Order: sequence, then structure tokens, then C-alpha cells
Amino acid sequence: MADASLILQLVESKGLVSSEQLQAVRGAVSDTSDEALVEEMSRKGFIDRRAIIDLLAEEFSMPSIDLAAIDLPADPSEFLSESFARRYQAFPIGIDNGALQLAISDPLNVESVDSLSHLLKMPVEPVLADQRQIEKVIEVKYKAGGEAVSTTFTDGDALAGSQVGLSSSSIDLGGSLSGEDDAPIIRLVQVIISEAIKLRASDIHLEPLENRFRLRYRIDGNLQESSNPPPKRLQLPVISRVKVMSKMSIAEKRLPQDGRIQVRVDGSDYDLRVSSLPTAYGESIVMRILDKSGLMKGLADLGLMNDDQEIFENLITLPDGILLVTGPTGSGKTTTLYSCLGYINKSDRKIITVEDPIEYQMPGINQVPVQKRVGMTFAAALKAILRQAPNIIMVGEIRDKETAEIAINASLTGHMVFSTLHTNDAPSAVTRLVDIGVKPYLVATSLRAAMAQRLVRRICPHCSRPYQPTTRELNSLELDLATTTQFMRGVGCEECFNQGMVGRFGIFEIFLVNDEMERLIYTGGTSVQLRALAKQMGMRTMREDGVRKVLAGQTTIEEVMSVTVAEPKLV
Repeated sequence: MADASLILQLVESKGLVSSEQLQAVRGAVSDTSDEALVEEMSRKGFIDRRAIIDLLAEEFSMPSIDLAAIDLPADPSEFLSESFARRYQAFPIGIDNGALQLAISDPLNVESVDSLSHLLKMPVEPVLADQRQIEKVIEVKYKAGGEAVSTTFTDGDALAGSQVGLSSSSIDLGGSLSGEDDAPIIRLVQVIISEAIKLRASDIHLEPLENRFRLRYRIDGNLQESSNPPPKRLQLPVISRVKVMSKMSIAEKRLPQDGRIQVRVDGSDYDLRVSSLPTAYGESIVMRILDKSGLMKGLADLGLMNDDQEIFENLITLPDGILLVTGPTGSGKTTTLYSCLGYINKSDRKIITVEDPIEYQMPGINQVPVQKRVGMTFAAALKAILRQAPNIIMVGEIRDKETAEIAINASLTGHMVFSTLHTNDAPSAVTRLVDIGVKPYLVATSLRAAMAQRLVRRICPHCSRPYQPTTRELNSLELDLATTTQFMRGVGCEECFNQGMVGRFGIFEIFLVNDEMERLIYTGGTSVQLRALAKQMGMRTMREDGVRKVLAGQTTIEEVMSVTVAEPKLV
């Protein structure tokens, strides 16, 4: 039968049993297996087994059958050997229109059906039936008919090719260990996740299209399509399995949902933030992989050059004020903030963070999760945090006027505040704060600096080779055509999966607020004026920082061009 949590979700969502009845069932059985829970619900008279079968059949668009109400073949071994029937817990009903009708109890176990179809060299049509009925008819019918027709297939062949071309690795998903007894769909989802982690992917995209089920991994910021995605017929079982794992409602297919999965792969812990979105051809699933070890980088690992790192270290050790890290989603802002906290985390400082969600548990730091359902917003948390007498406060993101004003007031009363903003460049952080309602004089007196950043891919050190860029490439970054610099690029190797690039690092621009800049902010200077003054004061733009790293052989011209824009020519 299907997974216990799936069954319980379905019967509760359809109103077939109440929450109180479910609690009574869970309390009455020590074994939380699907069969034990179904048996207990049936014994108490809450719902009969036939209703559960019909519910599962409707959910997975499968026909169902009552084996006690039909004529069964006298000798089932003519269609399927006893060893296969017992192994797959399946019973042959007969052949209809050239396809073998096969009674199974688990609608997610479709890969076993595919394997049997391959071994028997004929189409197999699964029909949903009661597990107890299947077990009973296997015992009765195979004893009566005997093994009249032997099979040349071995049990070892039974799951050949069932992993749809994806290599497997050890994975522990919430206590469900990868092993021979796991259902094929469970193993398939485990393999998809472990394969993504092996490839260093940040996201897994499961996308239902009209005629296929697309699987894509986002690796170093770029989406790459899997050459061996699950077949279209596995779309519903795979999506249902992911939703069960992430504690989403499998009965709700009309609205977006969010969930979370914790996994351990090869001894390392990962959090997966899961999002489902209804589309024309089914629910699209995106799993964001949060590598906890990847968030804990030293400042040197971020990609800061020595001069910028020295400036940044001085900024984050200031006694008060606000430091903002800006950039779009996925530009590494959270990693930068965690690196700052790791650098200044000393026993003589009290550090409190407010995050949505907490992505990494840091020892020695008080971390507060945002919980909007109970009124624990960024602003509400900040008010409470100030009564805890912290030295340093980290706010995951400034999203509204109230949060911004509380953060600024905190910085003016002797606290150092770190936070993020969604702006395209560093000087725009000032105008963004003013736009959401903060008074310019408050921004001028509290803001110490803003740092904008983007992520670029790093040239693989194992296959890095010199090359000569074209004149067009050199002109795009305004590089001297007569430069003697040796440009590098990766040619592809096993270490980088033939991409020529491995990993990412940041390119930055640091906008410092001194007395002159403070006066311009106070008088309502525009972002263009702020940027012009910052460049006069020596601010290096992200593109200029990227050029430095191209010349240092760390990345390529194409990478820098893809994430930065040219400076407008001032007439």
C-alpha cells in the first residue's frame, strides 16, 4: 500500500476521518507503517479498506479492483512466475488488448511495473487492489496452480534499468535509508537529490511539460538539463513523493505550497527548501539546496582582493552604524553576512540575528526566526532584540519602512547593524532607503557603507589554459589591445564535469560614506550624483573589480560581461 503519511493526508483532506480520529489511530498503534494504520482505522470503523483503495486510485488516476469479486486465473504462473509475484507483491489478472493486467497495492510502485513489462516483453497495465487481498490470492492461487511455466529470468534482473540512468550514492532522508527494500519511487527521488548534490547544484527543477517531465539542475548559476530525466508516466508519483517528504498537502494541487526537507548525503547535512507551483501540465517543483558548510566561508573565500578585504574588515569591526550588502536574489548576500558574523564572533560581543529562515546555526550567536503567522515579523523581532542589549545585530533583509527605521535607530544608539537590500548597485541603497520612507538625514548619519556584489564562475584550476581573446572581447571591457596580460580559460576536465568552470566567487563595489558623501545624502542627492561622487573618491565599480579578476586569471571576460553593465558616459 502507499506511504502511511500520504494515506493519512488524503483521508483527512477528503473529510473521511476527523483529526481526533487520526490522533486516536496514531495513539493506538506503535507501528506507524501504512498497513498498521489502515488496519487500525478499519478496525475502529472510521473508514473501510475499500474506500482507501478507491481514494488512492482516484488520486493517481488508476483503475481499482476488488479481487474477491472477480474470476481469477486458475494458473497465474502462465502470466507471471511465483517468485516475481512475491517479490513485487503483484498478481496477474489476465491479458486485455495485448496488455497484462497486474494488481498492485502501491500506486507509487510503478517502476516495478516497468521492470516487469521489460522482462515479460509485453505491456503491463497496473490496477490498484487491497494489499491483503493480493497476499491472499498469491498464497492460494500459486499453491493451486503450481509453477506450471518456469521463467528464465532471475530475481537479480528484476530492477535492471530502473534508475533511469542516474548514478546512485548513499543518502539518508529523514531516517529512510537507501536500500533494497525501499520502493522504487522513493529510491528514484533519493537518487535525483544525491545526484544534484554530487554535481554541486544549488537548485533542482522538476517541470511538467506537455509531452515530457523535465529535470534540470542549476550548477554555478546556470541551468543544465539532465540527459536522463524521469519518464512522463512517473511525473505524478515523483511529485507526490517530494510533497510527502516536504510535509506538503498532496491533496492540494490548485495553490502554491512551500515545504522543507532535511537530508544527509555522504556524512554532510543539507536543507532543501521546496516550492510547488500549479502549471498547465501539473505541479512544478523547485528544491533549493542549502549547503550548510558552504555558508561558512572566511572573508578571503568570498573573492575580495587584498585591498577590498582590508577595507571590509575595518567596516565590520566599527562600533556602530549600518552596513548594507546589496544585490539581486542569488548573488551571495547571505553568505557574505554569515562570513562577517564568523569574523567578528568573539566571546566579548553579543550578536543577535533575525532571519527568514535561519539558514545556518552558528555557535555563540543568538538567532531569531521570523514567524509571520504569530506576528513575529522583522520589525517585531527587532524591537525585542534591542531590549537584549546586543552589540551587533544582523537583519536578514530590510523590506519596509518600519524595519528600516528600527534598524537605523538601533545603529544610532550604539549598535552595529548588518542587513541586505535588493538594489542593482551600492549607491542605490541610499535612494532605496529614502524611497521606502526613511528620512535622508537618518540615512546620512547611520549608513557607514554599502557593498554591492554579483557572483561569477571561477576558472577550473585543473584545466586552465592560456588563450587570446578577440578584439571585440577586449573592447567590451575597455581593455588595451596591446595588453601583455595572459588571459586564461578552462578547456573542460573530469573535475569540472567538462564545463571549464568550477565554483563561484564575488565581484564587488564598496560605497563608503564620509563627511562629503553624508552632506550629499542629507541634501537629497540622486543615485547618479552619489555614484559620481563615490567614483571621484576612488570607488571601484563591479565591472572594474571583475576586470581585475579577469586579468588575474580567476574568471573570464564572458562571466564579467554577463553580470555587470558598462558605466554610462557622462557628457
